[in-house]
Amino acid sequence: MKKRVLSGMRPTGQLHLGHLSGALKNWAELQNRYDCFYFVADWHALTSDYASTEGLTDYALDNVTDWMAAGLDPERSTFFVQSLVPEHAELYLLLSMVVPTPWLERVPTYKEQIDALTDLDLSTIGFLGYPLLQAADIIMYGAHYVPVGEDQVPHLELTREVVRRFHGFYGQVFVEPQPLLTHFPRLPGLDNRKMSKSYGNTIDLADDAETVRKKVMKMYTDPKRVRADVPGTVEGNPVFMYHDAFNPDIDEVNDLKTRYRAGTVGDVEVKQKLVSCLNNMLDPIRERRTELLAHPKKIREILFDGSSTARRVAKETMARVREAVNLSYE
Repeated sequence: MKKRVLSGMRPTGQLHLGHLSGALKNWAELQNRYDCFYFVADWHALTSDYASTEGLTDYALDNVTDWMAAGLDPERSTFFVQSLVPEHAELYLLLSMVVPTPWLERVPTYKEQIDALTDLDLSTIGFLGYPLLQAADIIMYGAHYVPVGEDQVPHLELTREVVRRFHGFYGQVFVEPQPLLTHFPRLPGLDNRKMSKSYGNTIDLADDAETVRKKVMKMYTDPKRVRADVPGTVEGNPVFMYHDAFNPDIDEVNDLKTRYRAGTVGDVEVKQKLVSCLNNMLDPIRERRTELLAHPKKIREILFDGSSTARRVAKETMARVREAVNLSYE
């Protein structure tokens, strides 16, 4: 029997190249080796964006369309919506009875996001508890592995600690998940800031070819390079970081780097080459996306079917949990 993998994505906007390189490519590959459960983390979206929920379900459907356009297959993976499986909330509540508050406060991204998202009031129980909800998401399905980058390992370690603490009180119920480390390029935004929809510095998977061209031609490069014959810096240059991530022609990339360092190629040519490779990569995704959007009911059916599958597993898990906690009245 295949080991199980679980991962999710918050539906807070359109998906972009960062999602493709950081998650979707890996998710598609994992389908070949594992029993994969991928979910729309709509409750997680509410932990920070609770005041603006208008586009939540539309983004969820749009995101799953992009999942499939990028190669994820609902015949080989289970797609579901977190809020359509209410057992997540019950498990989160029961875990909250035994997990000390300081465990949540020490999660690295907790204070980082409070400091970064100063325009939002994050002094809520929901935001403090999101790592615990994340733990409930994972252990509900007996996930053996969770694909994470190295910076996300502390989140998973909290889940493992929660499992051990629960088992200390009530006995063995859950699988203790392991990290499935994924190595992917950490891409900056087009303006060299953090990639974020709020900054408007992303290339979205839904962008047409001309939009991609316009965005790339405006990309930040080496600010010290005032002319094409001035030697430029490749390291930390967003245009070359995108070439490294998406251009399959390694010889071309190396040639551009050599000439850029020597001052024998201009930014325009380097960007034009990037436009070409990005559009070549995105063309089949755009084509599949167009086909999928022609049948919007199909996306909903896939999510409802997958959520039914997920809920069957969740009900079995919660029956064991209630019995362990002595809350079974049958």
